[in-house]
Amino acid sequence: MGSSGAGKSTLLNVLSHRNISSVKVSGTVMINGTPVSNEINNMSAYVQQEDLFIGTLTVREHLMFQALLRMDRGIPRDERVSKVEKAITELGLAKCSDTLIGIPGRLRGISGGEKKRLSFASEVLTDPPLLFVDEPTSGLDSFMAQTVVATLHNLSKQGKTILATIHQPSSEVYQMFDNIILLADGRLAYVGSREEAIPYFERIGYPCPINYNPADYFVQILAFIPENMEESSERIKFLCDKHDELESSHIKKKRSLERVNSFETTILSAPRYQASWFKQFRVLFYRAMLSAKRDKMVSVIRIMQSLILGIVVGLIYLRLSYNQENIQNFAGLLFFIVTNLSFASLQGVIFVFPVEVPVFLREHKNGMYRTDTYYLAKTLAEVPIFSFAAALLIVICYWMAGLREEADAFFVCIGLGILIVNTAASYGYAISTMTSSVETATALGPIVMLPLLLFGGFFVNNDTVPDYFIWLRYLSWFNYGFEDLMINQWKDYPGTISCDVKNNTRTPCLSTGEMILERYQLHEDNFYPNIYYTATLLVGFRIISFTMLYIRARKKD
Repeated sequence: MGSSGAGKSTLLNVLSHRNISSVKVSGTVMINGTPVSNEINNMSAYVQQEDLFIGTLTVREHLMFQALLRMDRGIPRDERVSKVEKAITELGLAKCSDTLIGIPGRLRGISGGEKKRLSFASEVLTDPPLLFVDEPTSGLDSFMAQTVVATLHNLSKQGKTILATIHQPSSEVYQMFDNIILLADGRLAYVGSREEAIPYFERIGYPCPINYNPADYFVQILAFIPENMEESSERIKFLCDKHDELESSHIKKKRSLERVNSFETTILSAPRYQASWFKQFRVLFYRAMLSAKRDKMVSVIRIMQSLILGIVVGLIYLRLSYNQENIQNFAGLLFFIVTNLSFASLQGVIFVFPVEVPVFLREHKNGMYRTDTYYLAKTLAEVPIFSFAAALLIVICYWMAGLREEADAFFVCIGLGILIVNTAASYGYAISTMTSSVETATALGPIVMLPLLLFGGFFVNNDTVPDYFIWLRYLSWFNYGFEDLMINQWKDYPGTISCDVKNNTRTPCLSTGEMILERYQLHEDNFYPNIYYTATLLVGFRIISFTMLYIRARKKD
């Protein structure tokens, strides 16, 4: 306990060996006389201050997901289900067990106190003997705070050792703790039982006033007061120096953690992941599919966007006649399809994926699953919704506008659209993993995409692109997609193209599909290479995004 900046969370991170890459640490952390570092994560759990969940899951589904990936692989499924139900009951989550967790501002869900208890339930599933809890009452009202700490108190009575940081608890909450550590300016001011704290400070000249919350008093005398920094600094130095002089400090007493047997062999031999690679992938894929299905932003809105936009665009280009005036309209329609699929796909990724990355980083840090299984499951689960939305838009626009009636041309157009939309999604994953927020990804994604759009073959002829910008053309799936859609539409076109041109006798008549392709400087021989190049971009963007995600996960480790 201590004021803001006292070092509470830092101490907890050092003891649990988490998030200390930027901290210079000296000394040794020992349990039962055995020095530990990363191994402590195998026998402990850490409930962080911020509650992070996949909001589209229910409470029971979330806990079952945790049980499938975190419990020992030898535990049968019925026992996992039993432990989930036990955790739901013990932590008072029965009433909301089938309620969606929720996404702030998007999806209504459980309350803040219930989320905090769900965080505890997630960690106690594996029955850890040691539990670290960072600011469990942060952001909660007094009643919820008391309920949450009472939950921790009950867990401690089951034989668990619980280390929690807390800022300034109410008197009722303060009375629930057995022992306290008071921190000030990164130093220890008191370590001992809660009952002995008041007599201790009274002995050294700082008696707690009668009918005064001890927690408020301790934080007050250990806080820096801006109006009187010199006096505050001297007082804090005195209190911390006094603590260092006393031999009764509990930090020097050896205490055994209950229910920790054969520490050296059990902890050091524990595997990093409890579930196999295929089980991780299967569970993660199911969760991603379920999340995509329930998230209206991902599913319904995207489909409705394709439906409505397809009808509007179809009405604009309704039943185009095959004459000279509409050649430009056909090209505009096909380029619009490429552009819309790309930007819709980009938005679908950058509005969702960055929000889930913090959840991934925490769960990965907890040893639940590998980076590759998560990335593969997440990206594959979103392929159907992206592909369906693309196909829906193309089906509507294709037949309303009157593009080629041959079945093979129609299905090739759909196939190209699916390839384009998933390539743009891959680009979205790359941008999302390079940035740390939705706002940054939203600002950066379209800006980087616009030059690729400009060199897509519609605004600038491919053969006239300056040499110093030629690389942008090769990175543009707009270019490959537009050229292939135009080839699919005009190559070997069997119909007739009218040469009647109103008010312009000097315009050359483009009477065949080949002449139209030549007019736009598009080449039939590029059809299959364009598919290969687009697929290469798809794979390349995915490799980049996976690499960036892997690097971020490694930094967290």
